[in-house]
Amino acid sequence: MFLIGAWLFIRFIIGGSEDDWIKDSKGVWIKHGNPSETPDYVLEQQEAIDCALEKFNSFSGEINSQCLGSCGDYAADIVHVPRTAEDNLVENQCADYRNGIVSHFIELDKMVKL
Repeated sequence: MFLIGAWLFIRFIIGGSEDDWIKDSKGVWIKHGNPSETPDYVLEQQEAIDCALEKFNSFSGEINSQCLGSCGDYAADIVHVPRTAEDNLVENQCADYRNGIVSHFIELDKMVKL
């Protein structure tokens, strides 16, 4: 009986919920299990990603700019495939992000076009 209680304590109290939102390696919130609610910060990020993809897909022809614009508190930035050191240069980041107008950025590459 003690072992079952110890396992339940470790699993659910220390281990956390199976039904939650977690960040993947790229910083995107993903559903883990079956959470009962979607937090506002997850909805905000999902809306920003949808907005950035819409901006990206609305271009016809070649995209030459490093920055597609802002989506909420996110800047939509274009990066190379594969990502290069040039993408890390401050001068290649969106001005709204550099100037603190937005707090986050979304990186898209030219391969994303749907």
